[in-house]
Amino acid sequence: MKNAKEVLDVIRSEDVKFVDLRFMDFPGIAQHFTVPATEIDADTFSEGIGFDGSSIRGWQAINESDMLVKPVAETAFIDPFMQAKTLVMICNIADPLTGDDYTRDPRNIARKAENYLKSSGIGDTASIGPEAEFFIFDDIRYDQNPQSGYFYLDSVEGSWNTGRDEGPNLGYKPRAKEGYFPVPPSDSLQDIRSEMVLLMQDLGLEVEAHHHEVASGGQCEIDMRFSPLLSMADKMTKYKYVIKNVARRHGKTVTFMPKPVFMDNGSGMHTHLSIWKGDKNLFFGDGYAGLSETALHAIGGVLQHAPAVLAFTNPTTNSYKRLVPGYEAPVNLAYSRRNRSAAVRIPMYSNSEKSKRFEFRCPDPSSNPYLAFSALLMAAIDGIQNKIDPGEALDRNIYDLAPEEAAKVPTTPGSLKEALLALQGDHEFLLTGDVFTEDVIETWIEYKMEEEVQALDLRPHPYEFMLYYDI
Repeated sequence: MKNAKEVLDVIRSEDVKFVDLRFMDFPGIAQHFTVPATEIDADTFSEGIGFDGSSIRGWQAINESDMLVKPVAETAFIDPFMQAKTLVMICNIADPLTGDDYTRDPRNIARKAENYLKSSGIGDTASIGPEAEFFIFDDIRYDQNPQSGYFYLDSVEGSWNTGRDEGPNLGYKPRAKEGYFPVPPSDSLQDIRSEMVLLMQDLGLEVEAHHHEVASGGQCEIDMRFSPLLSMADKMTKYKYVIKNVARRHGKTVTFMPKPVFMDNGSGMHTHLSIWKGDKNLFFGDGYAGLSETALHAIGGVLQHAPAVLAFTNPTTNSYKRLVPGYEAPVNLAYSRRNRSAAVRIPMYSNSEKSKRFEFRCPDPSSNPYLAFSALLMAAIDGIQNKIDPGEALDRNIYDLAPEEAAKVPTTPGSLKEALLALQGDHEFLLTGDVFTEDVIETWIEYKMEEEVQALDLRPHPYEFMLYYDI
């Protein structure tokens, strides 16, 4: 569906009963409310529908709560999970008094990032290709109160269940860190992933591959074909929606939490980036690993600003339990054509102009895709505009370097607090073109510090009892 008329025609021809209006809150959880299809007409797309924005995390104060959702026709799809026929549209958020786009609407920030790329004269399209990983569990329980706190998760695939009485236990459980690419029956989630992919394709998502991932306990990956930045962020909201609901339909549960399982691999979202002008890939050239000078400068910008960018691409306290050495984690702020411990990698199975790009390996799927992709692009643009030198490539195994050599390689922040402090001190590149605003940066830092960093710091951790109870 390309425009309002086509959406209205589908509502009539498909006998749609409800229209579900969706948007992304500040931290990155999809929100919605539903109206009868009879409430939607041509004016809805330009005038919007009012709602209370005061309860949306990181948004309006109670004394200025009224907001508008404006549906975007090209995002429309028929929901494959609802009993009553429901058409879904992703919306932009606007201020009802001024009519202006709301500056804290993540989708608005992504729109501005795309527009800034065009206005800069550098290029007109940022192609984004995320590789999101996730876990499919069979059970999850957690609680936190004044006198107790715990979590318990389980998976029929979990290596910890080889000795459990399952009446019968059929074995074939991937060992820890050995879940990459085994065929069924060890990969017990093939059919579920295939069902997810088929539904994604029905919704217009182009899927390139799906497979089991490294970790035991149900870690998986489904890769989408690259798309322009805003389109890909929209697709990521549909992607998560399909995955979570297909899993639930099978009595299972999905998490995009980066590090749910101790002592096994976490879930990343390696993100591929290239910038195009017309039909010319600006990252294709005859330099290192087939990159252009423009691409190398873009890498320089990403590496220079990476600690601040991670406040958006790795925005949870749990994110930094994944970003530790020893789990293929990209903790080294360097670039390489093959080294997977480097923050930026240039895939060498893609050497044509059409496919040349670099891969930023730090992000994880807990991020808000609109903000994460926008921050990454703005860092790359800053590198191009200021001709930032990325330095020498790191093609040696970082773990083979002498300690004095390894110490010279900068690393990612060790915590969300460190990333937020980096953002506080380095965000001018995000403000260019009014893509992010001071209000957005300040609100993000304040929200994350108060609601997540400090909230976690206040609570005793179960492992602390193992360490300290008998002191």
